[in-house]
Amino acid sequence: MTGRGYTEGVTVWNGAVRHRPAIVLTCTTTADVVLGVRTARDRGLPLTVRGRGHDWAGRALSDGGLTLDLRPLHEVRVDPGARTAEVGGGASANDVLAAAGEHGLVAATGTIGTVGMAGLTLGGGYGPLAGRTGLAADNLLAAEVVLADGSVVRTDARHDPDLLWALRGGGGNFGAVTSMTVRLHAIPSVVTGLVLYPWHQARQVLERVREAQHTAPADLTIQVGAIAAPDGSPALLVLPTWAGDTATGEDPSGPVQALTRLGAPLLAQLEAAPYAAAIAGRDAMFPDGRYVTIRTRSMPGLVNDVIDVVERFGGRLPTPLSGMTLHHFHGAAAEVATADTAFALRRPHLMAEILGIREAGEPGEPVDSWADAASGALAGSAFPGGYANLLGPEAADQLAGVHGDNLPRLQRIKAAVDPDGVFSATPLPMAAPEPTSGGAPASVEDQLGAGHGRGLG
Repeated sequence: MTGRGYTEGVTVWNGAVRHRPAIVLTCTTTADVVLGVRTARDRGLPLTVRGRGHDWAGRALSDGGLTLDLRPLHEVRVDPGARTAEVGGGASANDVLAAAGEHGLVAATGTIGTVGMAGLTLGGGYGPLAGRTGLAADNLLAAEVVLADGSVVRTDARHDPDLLWALRGGGGNFGAVTSMTVRLHAIPSVVTGLVLYPWHQARQVLERVREAQHTAPADLTIQVGAIAAPDGSPALLVLPTWAGDTATGEDPSGPVQALTRLGAPLLAQLEAAPYAAAIAGRDAMFPDGRYVTIRTRSMPGLVNDVIDVVERFGGRLPTPLSGMTLHHFHGAAAEVATADTAFALRRPHLMAEILGIREAGEPGEPVDSWADAASGALAGSAFPGGYANLLGPEAADQLAGVHGDNLPRLQRIKAAVDPDGVFSATPLPMAAPEPTSGGAPASVEDQLGAGHGRGLG
């Protein structure tokens, strides 16, 4: 299939992705999604779902398959009284924040705004508000899902709660999410920005960030990483987000402004701003079309071995566009019990995002080798598995550990709603099939057995 619509449908954030589906179905209604799912099943075509196309591994597309393009389903409807938003399956984080911001509300999102809200949420959703609001997945209240047989279900705390549990961190492996209801939060403004330190101060600053993260209140989430300074030299980035009282965030003696005094900064720009503006303002750092490879590990914190790795690999970035960032997981996100959502790693930790980025035409091997080596160097300090939204097919040693003790329950739910593996988004090893008899039951909990499906435990 060719043409302008097709070209737009297969053009995704990572310019290195070259998958070419046979059909791109532009979905403007849930009925279109149902048609696409049934067509793919009838014709034996691989089926993929495209939200905003920001998955670096290109899983929104498959060669010779059928892609459901959900981008037209980007409407966001806010209920300010209930502090919730109904979010279309193709909406970006910017779409959600713009609509919520009209009512003085925000949603839990990732670090930039062009990412699809559904994909981010289904895989977990680390972000600058994690300490205050939890993960994006923790704020998922309900969803409309087209299942592998083409049926449409609405899942919430009372209806098919096992499916809702799976969607909170289990990825897009259970169906096509055409809309979600997400919780919103009253955070009029945040204090955020960046502090940049010269690389020769990296170890000192990281040791001090370690203490700051250890004592940080829930309102303060501190991202840290290695990037290229304007002159191309490596620099240590500290990116805090304060979601509490603005006066405290701006207080020179407070915990936010103290992050400008961890060394002698090259640059310190922290200010109060609407959260939506802060997130949208970072989009220019990650434009479409560059060639991207990502590796990820999750570690207990900035232990000495982790600092050694950041110092070693952050000091020799393979390109000026590449970098390494450590996402801060604490506060509200760490207070959720492991069994309460499919997202399993609930103890305080850092999630490393190792970004190898190059322009088209630049050699890929040095970037890939650097990313692989950095990931390997962190492995000894890391928990099993990793962040599902960032793990690519090369991370075979990590895939089995992604969901920890939650994997068996996820596999049972997968077998109930998609036994043939029609949907495959983020890593989820399939369980061996069990004998079945009779027709399809009406709900997920019916298929899982009486007494199991009514709780999130």
